[in-house]
Amino acid sequence: MSVDIDITGLPQERVTFGPSPLAELGAALHVLSESGHHPGLRGWAASTAAGLEPDLLSRMSEAEFLWRSTRSDILLPGRPVPSATLARELDMVDELDDETYVGAALEINAAGCELRGAGGRSPLVDDAARDAALERASARGPRQLGFAQRLLRDPAAARAWIRRLLEDCDEAFFAGVWQRVLPQLSADAAEKGELLRRRSLTDALKAVSPTVALKEDARGRRITVDKLSHARADAVQQGVDPGVTFVPSAFGWPHLIVRHAPGWRPVVGYPVASPEVRPGPGTSELVEKRLMALAHPVRIRLCWELARAPCTTSELAKGFGMTAPEVSRHLKALREAGMLTTRRHGRYVQHQLDVGVVARLGGDFLEAILR
Repeated sequence: MSVDIDITGLPQERVTFGPSPLAELGAALHVLSESGHHPGLRGWAASTAAGLEPDLLSRMSEAEFLWRSTRSDILLPGRPVPSATLARELDMVDELDDETYVGAALEINAAGCELRGAGGRSPLVDDAARDAALERASARGPRQLGFAQRLLRDPAAARAWIRRLLEDCDEAFFAGVWQRVLPQLSADAAEKGELLRRRSLTDALKAVSPTVALKEDARGRRITVDKLSHARADAVQQGVDPGVTFVPSAFGWPHLIVRHAPGWRPVVGYPVASPEVRPGPGTSELVEKRLMALAHPVRIRLCWELARAPCTTSELAKGFGMTAPEVSRHLKALREAGMLTTRRHGRYVQHQLDVGVVARLGGDFLEAILR
């Protein structure tokens, strides 16, 4: 399984590397929301959150669907070379039309379910996409439902609210973070760019990650990113600046973020460092039970989905093309192994992977399901 980016006929110079303040802010916000995904950054997340005003924390919680389970397309750069300033990148986001913006903001990609309507229409113009967006937001609690309704009812006001939130995050903590990490990210991007110019795209991709490679066959030429999911993107699309942008992140590990939505320039966000995941204590019997729970491809895919966002049984059944009882049996095996947490939101019962438990099983498996 992989995400493939078709680069057939694309000139090599259209593959670019560069740090993005907008993408790095999105990565930092994700760490604050899901510090369990990032064992090496838990201390930073705790100390940063402790220093934030309650009002800002509340607003971050309200909008966290933009970065918690999956990174919204609006939080990744839209130009071949990202801007040096957050303000300029936010200006570029402001240039998006409402349909594109709202469709991307509300596309919470859980269990493989697309929220956009046929042809990529946004929830502003497609009733099926609107209903799916509101249903998914409702399953995640009243605050997210309220915000989704507000975004659909008054996109301009909601967009201004989101921009102000990101600017306030920049003022509260990110400006200092960006100043600290920018030299490292710039040096890494320059190194990858030099590899591309002096050696080959294959060498540059290998330096990004062993899980990123160049494939050439009868199907064409493509960049493949090894993931526990299938997706495809085109580096050459009508109306889109052709190419692929690689964005380094000091907050990325173990994620490899790939923007592959039609109508958007493909972007690959990759980590510049891989902190060691230290195994914790556990009985041999418990480890055996957990490994046996993972001895099924469907349950591995469930782990991949549930590491990103809490899902209901019906959501998973729809996304996997299975019946609810079939999914329930697999969830039971994971739950009895102590790998799931369950919580109720009104009439919805959501399941989520306990990433800390998975981290104790091994860094390779953790990295695979979070990549």
